[in-house]
Amino acid sequence: MNTSLSLSDMAGRLDVEASDVWQVHDDALEMKRRGEDVILLSVGDPDFRTPEPIIDNAVSHMRVGRTHYSPALGELDLRRAVADLETRTSPHPCSPDEVAILPGATSAIHVVMSCLLNPGDEIIIVDPMYVGYPAIMRAIDSNVVRVRSRSDNGFEPVLEDIQAAVSANTKVVFMNTPGNPTGTIIGRKRLGAMARYCYDHNIWLVCDEVYSMFTFEKPHISIRAASEHLDNIVMIDGLSKSHAMSGWRMGWIVAPPTLIHHVGNFSAMSLFGSPQFIQDAAAFALNNDEYYVREMCAEYKKRRDFVCEQFSNMPGIRYHRPAAGMFVMLDVTEINPNDTAFAQDLLTRQKMSVVPGSGFGESTRGHVRFSLTQPLEVLREGCERLGRYVRDNYRV
Repeated sequence: MNTSLSLSDMAGRLDVEASDVWQVHDDALEMKRRGEDVILLSVGDPDFRTPEPIIDNAVSHMRVGRTHYSPALGELDLRRAVADLETRTSPHPCSPDEVAILPGATSAIHVVMSCLLNPGDEIIIVDPMYVGYPAIMRAIDSNVVRVRSRSDNGFEPVLEDIQAAVSANTKVVFMNTPGNPTGTIIGRKRLGAMARYCYDHNIWLVCDEVYSMFTFEKPHISIRAASEHLDNIVMIDGLSKSHAMSGWRMGWIVAPPTLIHHVGNFSAMSLFGSPQFIQDAAAFALNNDEYYVREMCAEYKKRRDFVCEQFSNMPGIRYHRPAAGMFVMLDVTEINPNDTAFAQDLLTRQKMSVVPGSGFGESTRGHVRFSLTQPLEVLREGCERLGRYVRDNYRV
């Protein structure tokens, strides 16, 4: 390339990758490509197939010509389906005018933050956080202020800690419940208190809730359900996890109509909608999902219970029992406080990949993320390999 040609500042900001986080996963994929017997427990992509009725619905709509442009805010039938879901799960009725459809939750986050934040504005994000959040904030040139949640508090954020981080330049507080990587569900009382504080201080409160349908002993509480006022509330969700539709790229935003209007403008000039037939299938999925979502959730719970029982018998390992989601966080500091070195050595010696916890923030440094997105027999072998590694390296 001609080195005298210039690139944007944003291109440079996006060159900053969380390379250490995904290096173990990339190395594991390369080993697997070479034919080595590697167990991949470092990815959050469901192993389930998309349910056949959803696939059949998409195909049928392709055959009748639903393959053209769609409205920037999404097809009305899908917006209605999302609004109906929110009306059922919240004391606040929801209108399609409060819903925008985007190609995946990550895209939804990017669009929302682009509409809420100017360059240099501050956004408070609860740590640990999904590893993709910082890249989005770098892209729009906002300043991220991390507020740590503590493992001894079940990784739930504390309102006083968020209050202490707020400045005159704070425009957004961003949370994730149920959380990735911890599976923590933030309780109604705590969510309500945060919503009231943000409302009183003219701060947007944005919640990523993509694991909302994968809860175990206690239900997910939506930020909309916990909030008294909705003027500053934005909820983001999608079908990637709950319906095993990660490759379909289907997410949505629920927010005040004034913000949805700007989201539509942003989407129109950058994304220009999502495929019609995928939106049709997504609406069908939301209206006919009770059985297969319940079955997948039950299977994740069975996997969680199994691996946690195995972890209980491993010396030097402490685990956080998730209330939701598809991951278990393991505290490995007694074996190796450097979580990246632990994960790399585990791959080298036992051919099993996990994600270093430091990639999610300071709160999970010294941890690794163990994924449940493999069948039980694979998880059993993964636990055996981890157990061998732990016993070989644990020193009393």
